Amino acid sequence: MTQSRHLTEVTPDRPGGAVRGAEAGDWYAVHTRSRFENKVYQQLSGKDLEAFLPRMAVMSRRRDRRRIIMAPLFPGYVFVNAVLSPETHLAILRAKGVVKLVGSDGRPVPVKPEEISNLMILDGTDRDVRPQVFLNKGDRVMIVDGPLTGLVGIYRHRKNQAERVVVSVEFLKRSVFVEIEDWALEKLS
Repeated sequence: MTQSRHLTEVTPDRPGGAVRGAEAGDWYAVHTRSRFENKVYQQLSGKDLEAFLPRMAVMSRRRDRRRIIMAPLFPGYVFVNAVLSPETHLAILRAKGVVKLVGSDGRPVPVKPEEISNLMILDGTDRDVRPQVFLNKGDRVMIVDGPLTGLVGIYRHRKNQAERVVVSVEFLKRSVFVEIEDWALEKLS
């Protein structure tokens, strides 16, 4: 099971900062069913489309043994480079496990070529890559690791440049601020 490793080059001389790769097209995010990322990736690659599934090394959570496995960096998403004709759009949607192409107003919206290039660089690195929760001021969060597991609060801000966030928890109409590593937070909907 190999992963598409085409080098993507942003070329300013082409209209719209087009991507030069297998085909001059745009990159789109494909939303997949849960745990269908590899299957969708393989199917799209089999349709002569340039597919990209960024992965990260994680420790498996099996009880009987521990080993490092490659898991999707963005669970539920695969990226595809395509000239989105009606036929190609339909072929992508017909791949088993595809939910939709990510977009707005019912129309797929391309991902910026620079973002895909950055993800390709991250995918090939030996550094520890972990997804971080994208938080906005006022988001409800829950602490999911450590002695404060289960505590629910409101995200306030990142303190300085450290990897810490400040969470306000209302208790008897007062706020308490707790500094916690941002990887230990989960955004609540």
